[in-house]
Amino acid sequence: MAARGRCPECGSAALVEDAHYAQQQLVCAACGCVLAEGLLTTTYTEEEHLREVAYSQSTGQKEQLSRCLQRGIRRVQDLCKVLQLPAVFEETAVSYFQRALQLPAFHLVSLEKKELLGGCCVFVTCRQHNWPLTMGAICSLLYAKQDLFASVYLSLQKELGLSVPALSLADLVTTHLNSFRLFQPTANIPAPFLEDKEKLLARTMGIVELASETWLVTGRHPVPIVTAAAFLAWQSLQPGPRLSCPLARFCRLAGVDLPPPAHLRLKELLEILLGMASQLSWLRGFTLDKKTVVKHIGDLLQHRAFLLKNAFSQQDGEEQQDTALGQGSPGQGSMGLGFPVAQDKGCPSAGKRQRGGTLRPLLPPCLIHPRKRLRPAALSAPDSAPTGDEPISDSEIEQYLRSPEEIRAFRKAKAWP
Repeated sequence: MAARGRCPECGSAALVEDAHYAQQQLVCAACGCVLAEGLLTTTYTEEEHLREVAYSQSTGQKEQLSRCLQRGIRRVQDLCKVLQLPAVFEETAVSYFQRALQLPAFHLVSLEKKELLGGCCVFVTCRQHNWPLTMGAICSLLYAKQDLFASVYLSLQKELGLSVPALSLADLVTTHLNSFRLFQPTANIPAPFLEDKEKLLARTMGIVELASETWLVTGRHPVPIVTAAAFLAWQSLQPGPRLSCPLARFCRLAGVDLPPPAHLRLKELLEILLGMASQLSWLRGFTLDKKTVVKHIGDLLQHRAFLLKNAFSQQDGEEQQDTALGQGSPGQGSMGLGFPVAQDKGCPSAGKRQRGGTLRPLLPPCLIHPRKRLRPAALSAPDSAPTGDEPISDSEIEQYLRSPEEIRAFRKAKAWP
């Protein structure tokens, strides 16, 4: 089939379109010169042969976008296979990734963020299907920083208008304990340190619920709390060989990282447990410490509602506590709202309550032990007005000297030893 134009080599007008290997090419019938491969360079029908086409208008950009899309889809699929997610999860994550790449907000981002975009789609899908997956777990699979992953995740959630439910604390405990290496016998783990997974999960869940009821979870990162709770649960199931094992060694044996605040969360949990143990009638004759109280965690969790009510005050302030104490009769040993005050001398913490006069309020630790001292309130205008009786510093006293006699007296006073 003849076409317009002449061959630049021989000047012949015998130009034909030849289907070579099912690909249309413009060839000179006289000398055999290949002039253009129109269907390989562009699919725009309005373009003429032998005409330069801008890259932004050619199929090259579309091919690159297609390669980026295909590579991202494969990455999402591989990530779903590693996490062993159901097929419906994979389809949803792929659809989110395809929708995200069509948005202008993700066209000019860096390659690193585009690679994290697939992980964010998987993370969103798991959260929407109530699948326990943490951001730290998926960042470890992608070798990504959590702050960068969080920024891409927030952008994806905003651009697509996705509703992502928060992960419950119970699901987080299950996910975190699934990564522990204390359930299968290995050469690195002594036999007394092995534990049944279901028992450890149930005991850890009870301690985490106790931490939630005593304000230890509010405003805190959950992983250190779960780590400390799992350590106490693990020790309490077999206290004999495990009480001497520190938290750092426990994390090494379990194959998990030790978050720095876990030691503080462990200390706070032990303080709560000691307060509850002081209300157990069969333990009032013993002096418990932070190690021996671990042996009785099972009993403490079984009666935790009663023990918390007896060990801690759940009122709003000290004034209400004092009023309630004044209303109660001396012989009843209870507060106005039904919270008994320990009067037994055998109770380890009874002496502290008798000296203090009230139970410790059940408040967040940041209110009981504030890290920073509160600044004193600024004086009001009448209080801050000068009265003339304020002390004068040595650096300002020379401004108040008037006569030569005052100057000589001041110098004499300064020279006095």
